[in-house]
Amino acid sequence: MSVLKIKKLREKAKVPFRATAGSAGTDLYACIDEAVTVKPHEIVMIPTGIAIELESADYVAYIFARSGLAIKHGIAPANCVGVIDSDYRGEVCVGLVNQTEKEYTVAPEERIAQLVISPVILPEIEVVDELSDTDRAEGGFGSTGQK
Repeated sequence: MSVLKIKKLREKAKVPFRATAGSAGTDLYACIDEAVTVKPHEIVMIPTGIAIELESADYVAYIFARSGLAIKHGIAPANCVGVIDSDYRGEVCVGLVNQTEKEYTVAPEERIAQLVISPVILPEIEVVDELSDTDRAEGGFGSTGQK
């Protein structure tokens, strides 16, 4: 079993935990002293008050949106998915964007995103003159016939 080390950087920081046995990730909490209002289409950086240490370079931490916050209120990570590399030891912060025309207020200790740990494949990179053929070839967005 791998271990995720968490360091609380502030007394009020909440340590993430898995809500259910089937949860793939853990919730990240806003470590703020007072509420922060996110105006329409604005991006704000919300600290979590924690730093993490992944077991090795064989792992990465991803920050994903909380589906309820994103679907109900249009609040999601500004970069869609945050990537925390195994050698980063600074505070985990979440850039949130308000994708709506209505202000949203983030409360202290509110669940703002979820943290998922995943294995990393580190392939050797090889520059080639040709790639193998496939039925799809260079067909891009919408090219598979799905409507």
